[in-house]
Amino acid sequence: MLIRIVKMTFEPTKVDEFLEVFEESKEKIRAMKGCSHLELLQDYNLPNSFSTYSYWNSEDDLNNYRDSKLFKEVWKKTKVLFNKKPIAFSLKQHTKVD
Repeated sequence: MLIRIVKMTFEPTKVDEFLEVFEESKEKIRAMKGCSHLELLQDYNLPNSFSTYSYWNSEDDLNNYRDSKLFKEVWKKTKVLFNKKPIAFSLKQHTKVD
């Protein structure tokens, strides 16, 4: 399993627009082959900073999503709302806490 985190900081006046884009696309992303989890987290102290947290069965599944028409459409709408360059990284679970 691959865990993907993307931290995005938006122009404060563009947060509602981003949330609309996310709401319109979240179920489509969750339905992509290999995606088993997707959630949106908001920074506790910076209300215009959000992170997506998603689980993918494999790096190939994530890359297939990133090469998809859906990703291109969502990213086109999202990237114009940033006020900082996004930070994205992939992780694998090392130790599970029960």
